[in-house]
Amino acid sequence: MTLKMPIVITGGGQRLGLACAKALIEQGYDLVVTYRTMRESIQQLEKLGVDCIQADFSTQSGVDNFINKVQTGYQALRGVIHNASEWESEDAGLDTALLMEKMWQIHVFSPYRINLAFEALLLSGFERSGAADIIHMTDYVAEKGSNNHIAYASSKAGLANLTLSFAKRFAPKIKVNTIAPSLLMFNEEDDEEYRQKALNKSLLRKEPGEQEGVQAIQYLLDSRYVTGRTLSLDGGRHLV
Repeated sequence: MTLKMPIVITGGGQRLGLACAKALIEQGYDLVVTYRTMRESIQQLEKLGVDCIQADFSTQSGVDNFINKVQTGYQALRGVIHNASEWESEDAGLDTALLMEKMWQIHVFSPYRINLAFEALLLSGFERSGAADIIHMTDYVAEKGSNNHIAYASSKAGLANLTLSFAKRFAPKIKVNTIAPSLLMFNEEDDEEYRQKALNKSLLRKEPGEQEGVQAIQYLLDSRYVTGRTLSLDGGRHLV
């Protein structure tokens, strides 16, 4: 068992999770990063000393295995960033019962069980460093709803509500907050028509990039007086 006190980032192999991992490495944090599919980025993180753990949060056994690996490998944690996510639509023709179950398993049941399982490790981290954080990455649609991603939106709303309950349960030592982004960065395959339509949904009409999310995470990690709150990274979408 190591004496390191890492931050856990679930879903850290690409996009915002990867950007966050790189930024925290530069700041000297030890990390545990989960991934579902091996990527070159994961191999690069391993070369930098990151403990990368394959985990499938769509199954209870996958969550159990991940919890066991962390509990047997570490005596304390500085924080947990719940970034693992899957974005699936009712329009894809999937069985709706299975779709709802999968979205809630990944976005609600898994964070719920992980938070409870890691409470003692986070409290140990607080005793060592004077700080401990849980950050839930949700989505703008948790507030607004979505006609094409109903199960997804409902599960992200469930995750946002977990923030409120865990902030109460874990106070005053462990801070628990939500970051709710809308568009941060496009995918390479997004065409120009889609991009323009997405940009027009916000007042600021820009693609802010992954750094916007990284800065929000850093703010919450540095703060000593914010808990049970949601940071909305949406460019003013609620006013459009």
